[in-house]
Amino acid sequence: MIHRTFFLVLAGVLGAYAQNATQAGRFTVEHPTLLNLGFEWEISGDANRNASVAVQFRAAGESAWREALPLVRVGGERVFRQREHLEYTVPDGFAGSILNLQPGTEYECRFRLTDPDGTTGQTNHSVKVKTRVEPQPYQGGRTLHVYPPDYKGTRLEPHFSSILEAYYGAGLGDWSVVWERRAQPGDTILVHVGLYKPERRNYVDPMMTPFDGTMSLTLKGTPEKPITIKAAGDGEVIFDGDGNYRLFDVMASRYHIFDGLTFRNTDVAIFAGQKEVLGAVGLTVKNCRFEGVGFGVWTEYAGSSDFYIADNVILGRDDRVRLVGWTGPMWASAGPYGSHLLTSYYAIKVYGPGHVIARNAIAYFHDAIGISTYGTPEKDPERRASSIDIYGNDMHMSNDDFIETDGGVHNIRVFNNRGVNAAQGGYSSQPVFGGPVYFIGNLLYHVPTGVAFKFSAKPAGLFVYHNTIIGEQTARDPSANMHYRNNLFLGRDTPNRGIMAWANATDAFSTDYNGFRPNRGVSRQYSWLGPKPGQRLYEPRREDWQSFASLAEFQAATGQEAHGMEVDYDIFERMVPPDPGNRHAVYHAVDLNFRLKPGSKAVDAGVPIPTVNDGFIGRAPDLGALEVGKPEPKYGPSWLTSHPFYR
Repeated sequence: MIHRTFFLVLAGVLGAYAQNATQAGRFTVEHPTLLNLGFEWEISGDANRNASVAVQFRAAGESAWREALPLVRVGGERVFRQREHLEYTVPDGFAGSILNLQPGTEYECRFRLTDPDGTTGQTNHSVKVKTRVEPQPYQGGRTLHVYPPDYKGTRLEPHFSSILEAYYGAGLGDWSVVWERRAQPGDTILVHVGLYKPERRNYVDPMMTPFDGTMSLTLKGTPEKPITIKAAGDGEVIFDGDGNYRLFDVMASRYHIFDGLTFRNTDVAIFAGQKEVLGAVGLTVKNCRFEGVGFGVWTEYAGSSDFYIADNVILGRDDRVRLVGWTGPMWASAGPYGSHLLTSYYAIKVYGPGHVIARNAIAYFHDAIGISTYGTPEKDPERRASSIDIYGNDMHMSNDDFIETDGGVHNIRVFNNRGVNAAQGGYSSQPVFGGPVYFIGNLLYHVPTGVAFKFSAKPAGLFVYHNTIIGEQTARDPSANMHYRNNLFLGRDTPNRGIMAWANATDAFSTDYNGFRPNRGVSRQYSWLGPKPGQRLYEPRREDWQSFASLAEFQAATGQEAHGMEVDYDIFERMVPPDPGNRHAVYHAVDLNFRLKPGSKAVDAGVPIPTVNDGFIGRAPDLGALEVGKPEPKYGPSWLTSHPFYR
């Protein structure tokens, strides 16, 4: 009996040890972007979650290794929303990014998995990965010239009267779908000055788009030899949809470039993918202008990948003179562009891996930029929203949110964006399926709801670093694996609203080195939901929440924000908060100054974070998005010399 008991106890100990030890599984290199690299590593075991993955990297040819952020331990987090019957548990593993790299550069990256309880399998990986470069036309291909039908000048050969004629050799009427002379990989279609507007009710429409006015592009370029449709440089090239639904449909295409064109008067300017049907690969849209559209660029397809949507001006049809939102009595009222019942939806919406959305100027949409709220992620890493960069965008007047990472899975990087005037929320994760999602160096001004970061539907894996938020953060839907560092949150003296709420679903959380400006006249400034070790609070009760009048009380009770501080608007060179009593007010970024005053309380008050704030000036990094002594990031298109929203 003694021997049997001994062996039962021994078996239990060994079983617990086996569950706590880590078995290494598949290692995945995600699609590289221009500035970042993403990685995933599947594991099993590690029930006590004390395994870790250290990351080092160096440019090929360099001798010294640099430390990167460790990979993030993910797994076991529940992501759910009962109304849509969404229920997902994040698989065990690690994921993370090497940030702030150089385009077109090969990097050596090495990863070391360790666990005090033991490891099995391949626990070290060394890979070489090259970042991408901005897509460019192929220099050795043919040049095809397109002129509008009423063009009076000399025409260069070979010349055509529409995109479809140059692209397919399409004819008129029923002959518009006879495609016997197709463009080849590497061809450049130069579009000359003029208006290209379908006569879609005309059987012999000169644009070769009878009835629907839609140009469907289905050919296949390659990364080295894309098919390019580009303004010739002799004046503005305007594609006017004549009020149709889709202007360009590229969902069957591969490696196309749209460069320097104007799109207007259509519901969807460029449609690039339908869920569970088909989607584009390698789509580039740059240096373009969109005016009065309902959608700029749109794909819902999980296999759409490696888009580059950059340096565009995208203007929707929503109200320009007041911030409306999508709820309340003003939602259905008339404005200069008619009813507010979703006249424009997203400027840019994507799904799939490897997309770059950079330096766009966006205004007058329901949402500016979004990842599709796709639902349960597919198992294939090639068919998930991972390794996506959203940066340098200038966003104005959103009826809902500035940026939505809502269907993201791993390695979504949202950094150095500026958002002014969003009615419902600023930067959203509703939800994220494991993460990490990095929100770094973003600016926000005037979000009347007090939800700077809309963390909802139980997202997991949220890292919030170095953001400057003029407004409150009061989202209270619990999130898992959430971490804040080096941010500024400054209240607007909104009545009956505190400055900060942390809603943690699990015991994996941290917050420190942040600055807060409490709202005057409010007794409960800081709200906290902090599960104990092993506890889950996805559906918290009222008594699970704690609230505190001061940061000192919060620090003493929770042990968080040991280096946090309370600040005021005197930390800035010049900053005035928005009027908390006028939720419909409109502010302009050109009138705002987010720079810190040298020597102020927020300067040198942060903590170093590898690859996030390397090269800081002074004793330590500054709080917020802008480091004193460093140039401010460029927001919006690199070619834009005047602000497109200022009225």
